[in-house]
Amino acid sequence: MELTLDMSRQYTYADYLQWLDDKRRELINGFIRIMSSPATTHARVVNRLNITLSYFISRHNGKCEVFVAPFDVRLPKNGEKDDNKIFSVVQPDIVVVCDPSKIDEKGCLGAPDMVVEVLSPSTRKYDLNEKFNLYEASGVKEYWIVEPFVKDVAVFLLQENGRYAERAIYRSGAKIPVQTLPGLEVDTEKLFTR
Repeated sequence: MELTLDMSRQYTYADYLQWLDDKRRELINGFIRIMSSPATTHARVVNRLNITLSYFISRHNGKCEVFVAPFDVRLPKNGEKDDNKIFSVVQPDIVVVCDPSKIDEKGCLGAPDMVVEVLSPSTRKYDLNEKFNLYEASGVKEYWIVEPFVKDVAVFLLQENGRYAERAIYRSGAKIPVQTLPGLEVDTEKLFTR
């Protein structure tokens, strides 16, 4: 039986948990966004970043953890924990969480320390606008937007005023310092080389 959902209606995380089909979805302020399957280039970049971040944490006995999609990140307003009162759940390509109290069997509850979204043509506007605004409002400290076909990475860092500073753009050949993991630099040449 196919699940039929009203795309104009607001849903909660409790509703989301009832959708037991094979479609990947996200909720932004209660509204459904259907997710597409990633292309090979997208998957390759996600895999390389995951390995780089995970290896660094492992070598330095770090307390942070790296998770890759599909992995639910619930972004409640006002610290809400009731599934019926959470209206935003996303599945970023990569998240780094340094506070173990935010991790449970459902995923992450609260803002991760770092989020990475790898753009595809179909998600570009969504990642640059809706998700950008959600991550900023939720308090994600470091947000990377990776553009594999342009071969650059935009890095946004949350400031004390709760807003992202103007983006820093790193092009192929640059080394990107990871604020969440001091001492780690990501080599864009290795990230984008086929």
